[in-house]
Amino acid sequence: MRKNWNQAFQIAAVYVGTVVGAGFATGREIVEFFSRYGFFGFISILMSGFLFIILGSKLMRTAAQIGAKSYQEFNNYLFGRWAGSVINLLMLFMLLGVCAVMLSGAGAVFEEQLEIPKNMGILLTIILSYIVMLLGTRGLFAVNAFVVPLMVSFSLFLMVLSLKLPNFVQQFLYIPPSVVGWKTAISPFSYAALNLGLAQAVLVPIATEVKNDWTIKWGGILGGLALTFILIGSHATLIMLPNVELYQIPMAIIMKNYAPFLYGIFVLIIYGEIFTSVIGNVFGLDRQLQQYKQVPAVISVTAIFTVSYLISLVNYGTLLSYLYPLFGYICMTFFVLLWMKPYPPARKNY
Repeated sequence: MRKNWNQAFQIAAVYVGTVVGAGFATGREIVEFFSRYGFFGFISILMSGFLFIILGSKLMRTAAQIGAKSYQEFNNYLFGRWAGSVINLLMLFMLLGVCAVMLSGAGAVFEEQLEIPKNMGILLTIILSYIVMLLGTRGLFAVNAFVVPLMVSFSLFLMVLSLKLPNFVQQFLYIPPSVVGWKTAISPFSYAALNLGLAQAVLVPIATEVKNDWTIKWGGILGGLALTFILIGSHATLIMLPNVELYQIPMAIIMKNYAPFLYGIFVLIIYGEIFTSVIGNVFGLDRQLQQYKQVPAVISVTAIFTVSYLISLVNYGTLLSYLYPLFGYICMTFFVLLWMKPYPPARKNY
């Protein structure tokens, strides 16, 4: 079996770029699921990282082995045709909701960090997404291969700055008295389930196009490891910001405080990560809609952006706080079945 490290890194970059969306890149999602739980949040991150490595790789390898062209076919394989149809309908609404969160997050970056009206940021994101969507998977690979290494580098840079602060160890080991037991325990599973459940819209068709099992396996492992490092780096940084839950884009506030000379570049990287998730989700949704009815991509993409734009008018923080935990709980069923389902027999062309 031919080993293609270059393509494995490309798959890893798409994996990371799909998961690291508006909530992840801005830090808001990490606060919601991990950082507000203090040291317990760090333990949860390690558990999530393990699940990203094992199940992300399994998701893509299974999709390639059954030749699934969309998440609809993949869910039919996992759940059976009837239950799969119900899950796919839920997935359609969830992906639209996530696209809305991404667009709202892009608008929040423009509004909070650049003092440009939110709607202008959203419309610019939609226009740029149209351009990349015309290139298909080539555009998806190219954008992620550029943005993801920058995001990893800046996350590690901020973590190093945080480690040098005098009260870092005290903050890192701190456990807030208000920690809710069951939410803390379930957060690594609901977080991994949410992101893997939604990422399948992009990862399933990508894996099926690549086909090579070795490449897909290592793409999943490398992507999962990178996600773990970014999560740890972001968490180590976020716990040092007082009243972190009050900010919509806490990572940008931290960069402004610690390294203001890099602030402008970091805001662009945050925007780039949001952008990669927008095009990734729209790419997956377009593939899904084509399964129901063959229409020109321009029509389906326009319909996706219209619905997402209307939802994105709601406040970004409000959307993320309510929709993401809810979607995480819904995706838990997908998560459990993916874990339990044995690998299908490899197809002959593997």
